[in-house]
Amino acid sequence: MRKIRWGVLSTARIGLQKVIPAMQQAEHCEIIAIASRHLAAAQKAAAPLGIPKVYGSYEELLNDPDVEAIYNPLPNHLHVPWSIKAIAAGKHVLCEKPIATSVSELQQLLDVANAHPQIKVMEAFMYRQHPQWLQARELAQSSKIGEVRTLHSFFSFFNNDPKNVRNHPDMGGGALFDVGCYAVSMPRFIFGAEPQRVFARMDVDPVFNVDRLTSGILDFGLRTSDFTCSTQLARHQNVTIFGTDGKIEIELPLNPLPDRTAEIVLHNGNGAQEILSDICNQFTLQGDAFSLAIINDAPPLVSLEDSLANMQVIAALFESARTGTWSPVG
Repeated sequence: MRKIRWGVLSTARIGLQKVIPAMQQAEHCEIIAIASRHLAAAQKAAAPLGIPKVYGSYEELLNDPDVEAIYNPLPNHLHVPWSIKAIAAGKHVLCEKPIATSVSELQQLLDVANAHPQIKVMEAFMYRQHPQWLQARELAQSSKIGEVRTLHSFFSFFNNDPKNVRNHPDMGGGALFDVGCYAVSMPRFIFGAEPQRVFARMDVDPVFNVDRLTSGILDFGLRTSDFTCSTQLARHQNVTIFGTDGKIEIELPLNPLPDRTAEIVLHNGNGAQEILSDICNQFTLQGDAFSLAIINDAPPLVSLEDSLANMQVIAALFESARTGTWSPVG
């Protein structure tokens, strides 16, 4: 069975603890290399994961002819520069979210990717591969809750570590970039539409100078979506989709447990119905889906045009928070 040979740029925690072990269980993924700015760090990360090749620089990994695809979990401000270098080296790129920190930066990546159409590039919105989200979208779009009118989401955790990249504005830190990007992506995915304007309020940490809490409203015309995201609140996550005849609750929208069935609850005139999905790991599904896009020369499940649209909404939210007024998207 054809497997894509993967290299990993950096020893980021999400890669070591979640993504790499999950991809090692995939049918079409083989993790053959990992790189760090320090060789000892790469060696330490590779040993327990059984990764055969280690490099003391990202350039060395990109120069490895055996590596076909790159997983990029670098800090946010390094996503586009190193993704572009990977494309130039002929590597396909799966890049963590947010794939960029500005519309202009993402447009630059899109232009480079379009100049290399044989290379696949995708933002790692892993939730879009999970069956609970595919089920939720199907239910919402099949009138199981009547006419869908709004989506409410809440994502928070507590992190006041001054060394953490999420608390560094020059590295693309803050709540909106880190988890708010999901709050923007999810209603766009469920509605199959783009918001026309947005409104946002931000609470900026006086020491870190990043938004530690952002609340926003996305206006889709006949539909809306509202959210709160924070890096300095008690851990919580929830998404509810509301329609004229019911609602759909997704209790663990970002982190469904990989060793048990995920659950969504459909509420309508027939009462409450628990809908279970098969046991799966969304990072395994993501790795296989992207690898198959490479193997079959098919479009990735999340296009860069979709990512650009998501970034345009995020940029509008930042602008609204700055001005205190509604901001148009695009």
